[in-house]
Parts: sequence; structure tokens; C-alpha cells
Amino acid sequence: MRSIRNGILAAGAASLLALGACNADKAADSAAAAPKGPAVATVNGKAISKSRVDLVAEQAARSGRPDTPESRKAIIDQLALQAVVADEAAKKGLDKAPAVAEQIDATRQSILANAYVQDFVKNNPVSDDGLKAEYERIKATITGKEYKARHILVEKEAEARDIIARLRKDPGAFAKLAMEKSKDAGSKAKGGDLGWLDLRRMVPEFGAAVAKLEKGKITEDPVKTQFGYHVIQLEDSRPIEAPPFDAVKPELAQRLAQQNLMKHLDDLKAKAKVEIVEAPAAASK
Repeated sequence: MRSIRNGILAAGAASLLALGACNADKAADSAAAAPKGPAVATVNGKAISKSRVDLVAEQAARSGRPDTPESRKAIIDQLALQAVVADEAAKKGLDKAPAVAEQIDATRQSILANAYVQDFVKNNPVSDDGLKAEYERIKATITGKEYKARHILVEKEAEARDIIARLRKDPGAFAKLAMEKSKDAGSKAKGGDLGWLDLRRMVPEFGAAVAKLEKGKITEDPVKTQFGYHVIQLEDSRPIEAPPFDAVKPELAQRLAQQNLMKHLDDLKAKAKVEIVEAPAAASK
């Protein structure tokens, strides 16, 4: 079950949905769009819209800052101060300065690009048929077994051999010995239980030892890994199965949406006339 889920999540890790995104509150503060909706304040006759305050408040809430009347008052105060200073900058002609004009244009492009991406994703949803086809494709690639095992991890080989000798006399004492002697804090309290394992995700020596065991058997010799010496008991094995479609549907939807977006953006770029005149040199320090 973990194999298909991990494969999906890995493919979706590099999210494309943030294309062109910059810090939303900075972008909102820099944008020169006409205010929409009712005004919450005016500065030199220019309105600060409620929608702009909402935008900044929503961004702040995503960062963990509560949306309260006090925080909104602080946002309005900050936007008002910003408007005052921006007016003074414009009076001095700073908005025409090359560096400032470049930043303004970059911010505008960033906002527009992000809006385009969001609009594309919204208007091009992934179909259920597409999701099911992708699920079946991934499901068909799943092979191998997973194993349910316990282990006892100790530092010295001699101690591991002593444990094995005791278990030969009383195999049912495995859980008790694990709780007493294992230095693996994660499994010790559970009697050494590691749950179901995909051996491809285990250290090679451990995985190879488990694969050779028969159900119910214990390793005849200690298994040495970078962590120490293991005494391992195989409890069961089974074919790796895909999780139910509904359990991975959200991850699949995200993955396919990103793939569709990437293809669309690649198509747009291929059709555009993009000419790289010269790669800019690194700024000197």
C-alpha cells in the first residue's frame, strides 16, 4: 500500500501551482489595480478597498496570524502608511526609476501568471475516467511482497547470539526480550513489532535476511547493519496491494492536474517567440 501512495506523492512533490507566485501580501501591496468593493479608508482621496484588506488578512492567516478586528485595524494602518509613502515616491518620480519600474513590471507579471495558472486549473478539472485510468496504470506496476516482522536490536554480537539461544528454547519470548533488551526505541515498546515492511526501503542486510526467513522463523545468526546487531522474526508475508482508489484519489488528482498544467505551459512556451540573447553574468560582490 505504501508503494503506490509514495509513488504518487513523490511525483506531486514539485508543485507547479505556485508558478510565478511571489509573497502574496507583497504582491497585493505592490499591485496598482483599481480597488474593488467598499472602501475601508481613503488616503489623499484614494480608496483602500475592503477586498485588499481581505487579501492581506487571508495571507496573514495562512502564516498563523489570527484574523481579528485588531489585526485588521493594523493592516489598514499599514496600507494607509504605505499609500502615503507611495504617493511621496511618485511625486519624486521614483516610479519612473529603471530599478523601481522593473520591480513593478515583475510584480505585475507574477500576479498575472499566477492568476492564469489558477484559472487554468479551475477550468480544466481532471475527469474521473482520467483518474481511474492513471490508478490502473500505477496499480499494474506494483509487484513484490511486503513482510511483517519483529526485531531485537543490540550493540554486541555476543548479546545477539545469547538472545537467539534463548529464543531457540522459548520462541514465544520474543516480544518480552525485545521490550527488555532492544535499543530500537521505535519498536521496543511494541515487542519489536515493525509492522508491514517493503524490504526495498530497508537497509540491504536487514532486507536480505527477512527475505530468506520462513514464516514464524527467527534468524539463526545475528544480522549486522550500520545500527548494530539484529535478531529478526518473520511473522507473515503477502503480495503488495494497491490501496483503494478513493484513498489515493486526491493525490492522483493533484498529480494529473500538475501534469496537465505542465503540458499546457510547455505548449504555450513552444508557441511563443522566446529568444535568449545572452545569459546575464552573476552580480559582482
